[in-house]
Amino acid sequence: MTSLSLQPKFSIYPNNPILHFQPRNNPQIVVFARRTKIRIKCSSIDPQQQQNQQRSYSKRKKSVAESEKGVDPVGFLTKLGITHKAFAQFLRERHKSLKDLKAEIFTRHLNLQEMASGFEILGMHRHKEHRVDFMDWAPGARYCALVADFNGWSPTENAAREGHFGHDDYGYWFIIIEDKLREGEEPDGLYFQQYNYIDDYDKGDSGVSIDDVFKKANDEYWEPGEDRFIKNRFELPAKLYERIFGPNGPQTMEEFEEIPDAETRYKAWKEQHKDDPPSNLPPFDVIDNGKEYDIFNIVADPAWQEKFRAKKPPLPYWIETRKGRKAWLKKYTPAIPHGSKYRVYFNTPDGPLERVPAWATFVQPDAEGQQGYAIHWEPPPECIYKWKNIAPKVPKSLRIYECHVGIGGSEPKISSFNDFTEKVLPHVKEAGYNAIQFFGIVEHKDYFSVGYRVTNFFAVSSRYGTPEEFKCLVDEAHGLGLLVFLDIVHSYSAADEMVGLSRFDGSNDCYFHSGKRGHHRHWGTRMFKYGDLDVLHFLLSNLNWWISEYKIDGFQFHSLASMLYTHNGFASFTGDLEEYCNQYVDKDALMYLILANEILHALHPNIITIAEDATFYPGLCEPNSQGGLGFDYYVNLSASEMWSSLLESTPDHEWSMSKIISTLLGNRHYADKMLIYAENHSQSISGGQSLAEILLGQGNEQAPHSEELLHRGSSLNKMIKLITFTVGGCGYLNFMGNEFGHPKRVEFPMPSNKFSFSLANRCWDLLENEGVYRDLFCFDKDLMKLDENERVLSRGLPNIHHVNDTNMVISYIRGPLLFIFNFHPTTSYERYCVGVDEAGEYQVILNTDERKYGGQGIIKEEQYLQRTVSRRVDGLRNCIEVPLPSRTAQVYKLSRILRM
Repeated sequence: MTSLSLQPKFSIYPNNPILHFQPRNNPQIVVFARRTKIRIKCSSIDPQQQQNQQRSYSKRKKSVAESEKGVDPVGFLTKLGITHKAFAQFLRERHKSLKDLKAEIFTRHLNLQEMASGFEILGMHRHKEHRVDFMDWAPGARYCALVADFNGWSPTENAAREGHFGHDDYGYWFIIIEDKLREGEEPDGLYFQQYNYIDDYDKGDSGVSIDDVFKKANDEYWEPGEDRFIKNRFELPAKLYERIFGPNGPQTMEEFEEIPDAETRYKAWKEQHKDDPPSNLPPFDVIDNGKEYDIFNIVADPAWQEKFRAKKPPLPYWIETRKGRKAWLKKYTPAIPHGSKYRVYFNTPDGPLERVPAWATFVQPDAEGQQGYAIHWEPPPECIYKWKNIAPKVPKSLRIYECHVGIGGSEPKISSFNDFTEKVLPHVKEAGYNAIQFFGIVEHKDYFSVGYRVTNFFAVSSRYGTPEEFKCLVDEAHGLGLLVFLDIVHSYSAADEMVGLSRFDGSNDCYFHSGKRGHHRHWGTRMFKYGDLDVLHFLLSNLNWWISEYKIDGFQFHSLASMLYTHNGFASFTGDLEEYCNQYVDKDALMYLILANEILHALHPNIITIAEDATFYPGLCEPNSQGGLGFDYYVNLSASEMWSSLLESTPDHEWSMSKIISTLLGNRHYADKMLIYAENHSQSISGGQSLAEILLGQGNEQAPHSEELLHRGSSLNKMIKLITFTVGGCGYLNFMGNEFGHPKRVEFPMPSNKFSFSLANRCWDLLENEGVYRDLFCFDKDLMKLDENERVLSRGLPNIHHVNDTNMVISYIRGPLLFIFNFHPTTSYERYCVGVDEAGEYQVILNTDERKYGGQGIIKEEQYLQRTVSRRVDGLRNCIEVPLPSRTAQVYKLSRILRM
């Protein structure tokens, strides 16, 4: 059979066009061996050899130095002027351990991209050669098989073969399931016949045979003479034999005479063929520099080399041999039909067990009380979602709408991806947010766990819909200009053994630590073993999977304190750096986070990573090269806790303005990296109350409310949002429903409430009627518009020049805007004086007391324009006197500058 000569090229991951390796364009070298005398020297190292070794060592040292250029393990400490010997030493040791870890990774993986692309070969994948490949990691198992509805749940029908191809030294099991040839069909003529299952590509079925395709390739691709040795594979060795031994050369080993050395034979051949005419054969010659080496460098003619390199490989002809989906379905019955149910079966030292595969992409975790199973997701081309939109550009300021799909509907049931796409996404767009963040998307067995006890890390939750429906949701969000973030839980995993990863292969230390360290001290979840290369492979690939498959734009890493410390963050922190480098710190977890950020930002430059860490680990948002963990943002959790505490336990007139400002500012060194909540979902879900529930009553919209209670609740709700939004950081988060003061907390169905869905939804109908909820939503929309029009969040830190705890007044300047708050519950000020820098006229552009926001409208429209007075106040050159009713706030903009 004629062969196609392809440019040497192979790929560990055939579906990834980036991870391909090609030979370097070095001169072709042919080595001739010749007889030499053995020389014995007394000196241990030849002087010339020693000089070469020193030169080589210098080059390697210089190369290492260049790779480390710009890297300072304690760089951020130096930048902040922090001196702490123990923590600095910890950072240096961590940096060295990270280099050692990467070196270990490179012994098994070509690069970090390959390390984070395990989903391309692990799990269930259809191979181009009419078969399905399955691979999973279970180092503690002795036997592996697939049990499924397509094989009658037999543990022997589809098992891993004995030997290297079935089980490697690292514990990876490999199973091949061949498609079944239909009755009356002949096997493929080409052994490596490939099929394109997605596109309707059927050129190979149009009557053109394999031999015709290869003949066409040779006729069109090769120039005369180039394919000579391809067509006649034995011509070259026969010619070489004839040149060496002559036409009547020896036929047996005994007939061999002494063979002249390579140099003598080459010179004789050169003399014999000096008058030969030019040919199309590759021209080669010898470069002999006269040195006493046993090697002659044989190099090709440069012109011929360039001509050969410019020639593109004949891939189109090879692709033409590929058949399409119609041909595949005509000849074969799929071994694993779309929608098939399956589990993986292991034989372990403790006996047989069945598990849902760790890399499964669609799972039914609790099938009507029966054991969960994975679902083979391979829809036909017409059912595969076609992406229509591209992700919007990352904005300078983030206004994030945090949500949970399951509680996104108004009815007492689990809402779906389609419901969310149709009803909630337009609301988010109307509300003025530019990003949406999901939690509870990744598959979890227990719905009441809110999605934080993840069982299947590569699967979207089947209770909301299918993978294609989630893709549609993400695509529609992108079409509306919304970024899509995912709350990812890599800090722990569900302890479920039947569906999750716990004791996956029968051993207690497969994915997790053994003993007490493998269990969360308070939540009963399992703690990952971050120092294990295969666990890192799993977690890093998981991050890359959500981006590659679902086009996710960023991640919020949930509860970092649980993974960074062996006490899971349940300890008192005084702020001493010793607490961040003592024996309770998990260095492996830190190195995982560094690797995750480094790989994500290298593979996906526009990705956003957010850290949720109540302990605010030092260097959280510093670059990896400067000793940091590499996150783009961190979440200030203390602000929402402060507001909840003030409303529940502190009388209004005792609120401390200084404490409010201090908490909202967070860490000033990283204010430009801070995202902030007025209230987060945990307050509503974890048995607490939403701010609206505290402020507006008992959480029943039908209950009678006094006018005074409604006014207080509405006023404080708006003021809390405004000051939180405009003081802290460059991003803001809002939990679904809080934009209009949702009156009810969230309570998922569980045994304690008899699995009721009455509090596991959102009351969107409240926005249809006039009233306090519609007023609060109107204010929230205008607050988002304020940032969109004036770029409030993307400006520098506010200049907080007036904080009066007695009068309960706060004033600050951010960009061209002046913010003034009066938190006093009873006292109003007719002409309150605050300092401003620029002299001119200031116009009110936002007033929390406007009637359209449910306010009293005390400040009249003619009072919206105020002119400065040339008097030094609050350390600034000018001042402005403004009316300031109690429990109100105003935003002024400099509309005209007056030159003195």
